[in-house]
Amino acid sequence: MPIKLDKKLPAVDILRSENIFVMDDTRAAHQDIRPMEVLILNLMPQKEATETQLLRLLANTPLQINVTFLYMASHKSKTTHADHMKTFYKTFDQIKDRYYDGLIITGAPVETLPFEEVDYWDELIGVFAWSKKHVFSTLHLCWGAQAGIYYRYGIDKQPLTHKLSGIYEQEVTDKTSLLMRGFDDSFLAPHSRYTTIQPEDILHRTNLKIVAQGQEAGLSILASRDLREIYSFGHLEYDCATLGKEYERDLQAGISPDLPKNYYPNDDVTKEPKMRWNLAAATFFSNWINYAVYQETPYRLEELEEESSFYGYL
Repeated sequence: MPIKLDKKLPAVDILRSENIFVMDDTRAAHQDIRPMEVLILNLMPQKEATETQLLRLLANTPLQINVTFLYMASHKSKTTHADHMKTFYKTFDQIKDRYYDGLIITGAPVETLPFEEVDYWDELIGVFAWSKKHVFSTLHLCWGAQAGIYYRYGIDKQPLTHKLSGIYEQEVTDKTSLLMRGFDDSFLAPHSRYTTIQPEDILHRTNLKIVAQGQEAGLSILASRDLREIYSFGHLEYDCATLGKEYERDLQAGISPDLPKNYYPNDDVTKEPKMRWNLAAATFFSNWINYAVYQETPYRLEELEEESSFYGYL
């Protein structure tokens, strides 16, 4: 089954050109199905690129999914046209009375700042608090994962000596996790960040399970036992060109970045990088939608608030 999208969203034509099945809202209105409701809080600056990357992976599942995009009203986007935001995005005030099967919180290029200095931090922690009784499973990505762990557990990110940028091998450390169903013992994933979370902090200060980690990349994927909290520090959603675009951006900004590791063939920037993590990405997002969301979420999403009260989330 497809994802349901506004037929005017630019990503629709891109996905259809890639032979990915999407359904516009006109056709979906005639299907009598309880679709999954997924909210995407897109904090990335190039919003249209991130939309396409995430929708490409969500469309790989056999379920019909309604997708709603959310932005932080306290932050003005400098790289996405205001008309795009007005047409395809909602503010928190517009959705705060609704319930969702799943929530994706993306990364953001603000990781060198203390969390409290991010201009939309107060609004973001409002979303975190709201999600406890309005969302069944939340998938946090990169900086979004670091922010979620800081909010819930008080564990701060730590600076790296150099930016971690490239394609890195991760080992599956919890082979019993449903998120890793269908994975090999190891897989590749892009990482792009200046900070990290220390494994000992996760082991000693949370009940989260380390699902995957790498020798060079460190922690990769964490999850609560009930899969209602999932944290991915990499960028499995990245397409093949994203790391190269970030590298060129940093060059133009005068940052003198290191070449993304294991990205360009023979470290030759004139050679086109190869896509080597697509299967892992598709499997991971499908597993999240199927096992963490679809198999467990209540049919009546309003029951989430009742369950949250039972588990002491209120």
